[in-house]
Amino acid sequence: MQFNHFLTSYMPDPKTGSKKHFNDMIEQVLMAEKLGYSSISIPEHHLVNLLMMPSPLQMAVKIATLTKKIKIVSSVAVLPLHDMRTYAGEVATADILTDGRLILGVGRGAFAWEMERLGFPIEKSREKFTESIEVLKLLLTEENASWKGKYYNFEPITIMPRPISNPLPMMIAAMDLDSIRNSASKGFNVQSTVLSGTKELLLQRVNAFKEGCSILGEKGKLLKLSMQRIAFAAKDEQDAREKNKLAYEYYKRFDNMFTGPGKVNKGYVEALPRSQTLEELTKNLIICPPPEMIDKLGAYAESGVDEIIISASFGQSQEDLIESMYRISDKVMPFFKNVSSRVA
Repeated sequence: MQFNHFLTSYMPDPKTGSKKHFNDMIEQVLMAEKLGYSSISIPEHHLVNLLMMPSPLQMAVKIATLTKKIKIVSSVAVLPLHDMRTYAGEVATADILTDGRLILGVGRGAFAWEMERLGFPIEKSREKFTESIEVLKLLLTEENASWKGKYYNFEPITIMPRPISNPLPMMIAAMDLDSIRNSASKGFNVQSTVLSGTKELLLQRVNAFKEGCSILGEKGKLLKLSMQRIAFAAKDEQDAREKNKLAYEYYKRFDNMFTGPGKVNKGYVEALPRSQTLEELTKNLIICPPPEMIDKLGAYAESGVDEIIISASFGQSQEDLIESMYRISDKVMPFFKNVSSRVA
């Protein structure tokens, strides 16, 4: 099972400043490559300090100039916010400037407040996303491509420049089982998560992915399933308790945007009360010393997950985050190096 470091891009304190915030993320990138992580993931979100990344392709190109081999993943680009006729050219350019290390992860959007203010309500995003992904795939692979649909209608055009990757790796973020199954059956890699952390939900997602892959026969065996989790390798139990409290505060803001009313003050997401207790959240997260982390991640590798995407930033200091990356590399990753994630 491979390890991906997710640039959570959470800036709770405005005194940090944007320059230091982005420099800290670059430091994480350089450390991830040094420590043997297989890839870096970059979100796309606008107007808020949570998952703050308005231009993931720009960030991808910046990362490529500073690294040599680590894969760079958009996780995920929100397709309904873009025009595929211009976005395809931006993707092709990023593919060229990253020397083919770009993996294009895409989704339909997650924060209703954000989507509404950017002019595309989230309740309408699924239909546009479904058409957009097909249009984007067509433009990246075909010359003189034309389309007639609900959201796109154009005569033959050719995106310039052409991408150097053929095909360019693509991944769809999916939560519900039908979406996971359908995405895999169409030949897309899949990214998902289990917000509650239960093994039953994990197995449901893995099985849906395998069902989709089976439709493709041998080609399906080449697809990859990635699961995203907040994770932190604590020094000890006391450190784990402190970090779980920070994560609880983070989720007060995340829930506000993901399932809540979207209360935002000058770009900063407000903390709202949660129905879930700290103890319940602690049980679900992977914020613990390395031996416990190995036990929890073992279920992912055994079930058939190919990659774990570690959302590593939830309000702790940069120093603590880097130390966790070292512990994961030294004490956790070696355990999974020779563990086959593909289980029949």
